[in-house]
Amino acid sequence: NGMRVRLPEYGVKKALARDGMTMVVVTHEKSFARDVADRVIYMEDGVIAEEGPPEQLFGAPRSTGAQRFLRHLTHD
Repeated sequence: NGMRVRLPEYGVKKALARDGMTMVVVTHEKSFARDVADRVIYMEDGVIAEEGPPEQLFGAPRSTGAQRFLRHLTHD
């Protein structure tokens, strides 16, 4: 339906990231990852298929798996 639910913990995680907290977050929320992460990892079958800064991974993914995955996510 295109509607997103923002959970309160996203706001907390964003604040912690701004304060320099190191975190490992598993998410399908592109906007959250873009806003908070300095490095994004795409995994396929439990193996790292691609990693890089959010701008690179979301803007021009190199792996076909990441390209396919990102095409299937709702645009945000």
